[in-house]
Amino acid sequence: MEEFVVLVDGNDREIGLMEKQAAHVTPHLHRAFSIFIFNSKGELLLQQRALSKYHSPGLWTNTCCSHPRAGETLAEATSRRLMEEMGMTCPMHEVYTFIYKAPVGEGLTEHEFDHVWIGQSDDVPNINRDEVESWKYMCLSDLSEDIVTHPERYTEWFKITFEEMTRHASVFQ
Repeated sequence: MEEFVVLVDGNDREIGLMEKQAAHVTPHLHRAFSIFIFNSKGELLLQQRALSKYHSPGLWTNTCCSHPRAGETLAEATSRRLMEEMGMTCPMHEVYTFIYKAPVGEGLTEHEFDHVWIGQSDDVPNINRDEVESWKYMCLSDLSEDIVTHPERYTEWFKITFEEMTRHASVFQ
């Protein structure tokens, strides 16, 4: 089944649809979301992307990320995708947006208008092995140090937004 992304302008206004792979080859700005789930200890739930992913396989990243479907609200999309990837649900809310453009290998570039959502849960993930290789919780100070020491272990978008996200995550610490 072909997947499509919602193309947007710099103000996040919809301007069309494009097949997902094509949007990463050209690259066109499209709508995306990134979810950061914290446990009651203030640790961030990370996922390691499945080794079969078409880009950034095996890299560590935020709890969940994806693209909303045409006609789907961000609230619907974030809930759907958190369940599809991590097998969990929890209350979440949007905290900020950012635009980035970064090469992700294999001749592909992510160019996204990314909506960042934060939530809290102590649930144990029930991961979808087609999407997620592994998961772990990490405290932000250890994670920050590891990103500096081993940036090659992490996705481009995660490294770009990590510092900003930590400012918004202080309510969980």
